[in-house]
Amino acid sequence: MIDGMDSYRRAVLHREHVGTKVPLIIERVAPEQLAPGSLRLKVRACGVCRTDLHITAGELAPHREAVVPGHQIVGEVVAGATAERPLGMRVGVSWVGSTDGTCRYCLSDRENLCDRPVYTGYDVDGGYAEYVDARADFTHPLPDGLDDLHAAPLLCAGVIGFRALRVAGVEGGERVGLYGYGASAHLMLPVLRAWGCEVYVATRGDSRGALAAEMGATWVGGATQRPPVGLDRAVTFAPSGDVVVAALGAVRKGGVVAINAIHLDRMPQFDYDSLLWGERQLRSVANMTRQDAGDFLALAQKIDLRPHARAYPLDEVNSALTALADDEITGAAVIVPHG
Repeated sequence: MIDGMDSYRRAVLHREHVGTKVPLIIERVAPEQLAPGSLRLKVRACGVCRTDLHITAGELAPHREAVVPGHQIVGEVVAGATAERPLGMRVGVSWVGSTDGTCRYCLSDRENLCDRPVYTGYDVDGGYAEYVDARADFTHPLPDGLDDLHAAPLLCAGVIGFRALRVAGVEGGERVGLYGYGASAHLMLPVLRAWGCEVYVATRGDSRGALAAEMGATWVGGATQRPPVGLDRAVTFAPSGDVVVAALGAVRKGGVVAINAIHLDRMPQFDYDSLLWGERQLRSVANMTRQDAGDFLALAQKIDLRPHARAYPLDEVNSALTALADDEITGAAVIVPHG
């Protein structure tokens, strides 16, 4: 039983529905026995991420015959409580649902590179559901001052964007390019402004560009348009190889481009002499650590970071995915199962 109920609703991706126009099916199931070391959470909100699109479209190969996507989860502890995670506590769950804790990467504070990671909403069921189970030590306490709708996008779009800034080596006062202006990039612009950086945004879509300008971008241009000045750092959020090449063309000698994408459509050929020579660097961003999450959530509370977010009920989860795929969402989409 969960909160007096003997079943709950969830949106399931079956292997045979991968790549279809309506990939998720709403089903009602009975709860399974809670595993040791896990919490049962009542899902209060779950952000929709582009990685969910890659999973439902089959751009990331299925790992299970059926899975519930969603890995930006705000949940309330209803079972499995501990002293650190008591009943009623509000916690977040992100993309990395657990690691092995024993590989060379985990033992050297690089759990984001774990050899045997478990991904929420891909390897185990995620948050497009009324309830979800999560490993207790991979949940994140959430600031009291941030409501569910605005906390959810911070848990992947925010944390992974923050890690991307770290991977790019951003320092205060630098000129930083953001390529693609969706859920993650629009959270990083306030962070960069808090650090005293000039922010140059290259994106497609008039509404995205208008939002970037409204939020204080120094310059806004088209998706592959070159900014008027050389950049110190750039982060690419769009899953496009062309955008990566455009970012390389925009950074100064010694500059860094960090690719914040779990999937790229392709990596086109580019001219080494003009784009990479001069000790420019091209880096990839892989997942995040629990330390990243803790540091970012503390920063988000400090600067009162509040994403632009649109709520969708669980029954409209496919519509939310379609809106994200069609670039109809400015900011973030969030599933509210009990709304």
